[in-house]
Amino acid sequence: MSKFLVVPGKSLSEQAYEAIRDSIITLRLEPGQTIYENELAESLQISRTPVRDAFHLLLSEGLVDVLPQRNKRVAFISELKVRESSFVRFSLESSAFRLAARHWEAAVDRAKTERQIEALLHEQDEAAEQQDVVRFLQLDEEFHRRILQLAGNETLLAVVNHLRGHLNRFRYLAMKELVLTKTLVHEHEELFDRLKRGDEDGAVGLLERHLGKLDSEFPRLRERFGSYFRD
Repeated sequence: MSKFLVVPGKSLSEQAYEAIRDSIITLRLEPGQTIYENELAESLQISRTPVRDAFHLLLSEGLVDVLPQRNKRVAFISELKVRESSFVRFSLESSAFRLAARHWEAAVDRAKTERQIEALLHEQDEAAEQQDVVRFLQLDEEFHRRILQLAGNETLLAVVNHLRGHLNRFRYLAMKELVLTKTLVHEHEELFDRLKRGDEDGAVGLLERHLGKLDSEFPRLRERFGSYFRD
């Protein structure tokens, strides 16, 4: 991790949390790795207080564990937590996608939203061509966030974001093992098309297939990265 720029409207604690969380999700901080407040503070070139605040949030998400002598380590990937997070995420997002499809035609600034999502999908296509897994996953999350915003439920957004830590770390690991292709972007394009056509059932069905690939991925990844998993 490197020093970050001060972002207006965000405290150093929030920025430290986002930076450390991103390093955990993208496996720059590996599952089982011991982490220290002073080292992270030095890396980010900030005091230990914002890092300590960030740890409290990461502990609440289950992305960091407390060891004896108050040391911390990056939590191992839990198959149970990943599956639970995936189930809850789909349950929540399916309702939001259904609402978005139902009210798409009447949405405020619909044309602007469509242009923004089309630009996002184009960026994701470019990330796939460049095999940029980090950027691809960021754009994947941004696509889902945009749709959730259309449901107009800030609590839903916050809950889904809280859930994504365990699931996204697993998804990043899975994507690292794949060749990113246009096919992955095409799933979002199909979802977008169903939403624009007001096809609620079609959108939810595609979303379920889009999010429901764990059964085929777990055996392969546990065999390849056994030391990352615990349970």
